Amino acid sequence: MRLYNLIIVLFFASSIVSSQTDSTGLIEYSPDFKFKEGIYINFDQVKTNSPLPKSRILSTYDYTDPDFFNQILEKDKIYYYDQIGNKQELRTRDIWGYSRNGFIYLKMEDGYFRITLIGAISHFIASQTTYSNAYNSPYYNSYMDSYRTYPSSYQTTEMRQYLLNFLTGTVLDYTDNSLEAILIQDPELHDEYMALRKKKRKQMRFIYIRKFNERHPLYFPQN
Repeated sequence: MRLYNLIIVLFFASSIVSSQTDSTGLIEYSPDFKFKEGIYINFDQVKTNSPLPKSRILSTYDYTDPDFFNQILEKDKIYYYDQIGNKQELRTRDIWGYSRNGFIYLKMEDGYFRITLIGAISHFIASQTTYSNAYNSPYYNSYMDSYRTYPSSYQTTEMRQYLLNFLTGTVLDYTDNSLEAILIQDPELHDEYMALRKKKRKQMRFIYIRKFNERHPLYFPQN
């Protein structure tokens, strides 16, 4: 009887594994999935979980230092060895992002920001700096004296939400129009979302992102 029970347990365990991994060796993404550590030169490396590993990057910094990526990405360029051992040069401004501790960080204008929700529709928060002409500001004081001069422009920084279309690698603002443009890949879900009143759509954005991700799971090569 104990042997019989063991066989049943092993059968169900193998069924679970086979349901998560297809015949091509890809595994369905889950929150437990850890991305390989390294630099993403482009988005294709994200989709294939194949970043440039730290071991191929030429650096005087300690590879085990938690700030390793911050340190090398402060430079204008990095140097590395490609797969056949040739030395290559890469401008840091051309880097897509990097992975550290299993998480993805995407490059935006003001820095690198962690993608907090991974899925066919991914979501993250990043800061954005805007520059404005002080002459057009209601707070601008045109008075100048011999002690100080008021600036002619100023900058503000705010946190904003974004979507990443994992099919194309496109980054979009977190708006109804952006979500609608991605949901159209699933006509049934798109029509359901568009049938909602505009105010309700705004309230339900995150719900429909999760619905879409459940219906269109991501698959990655096994680590």
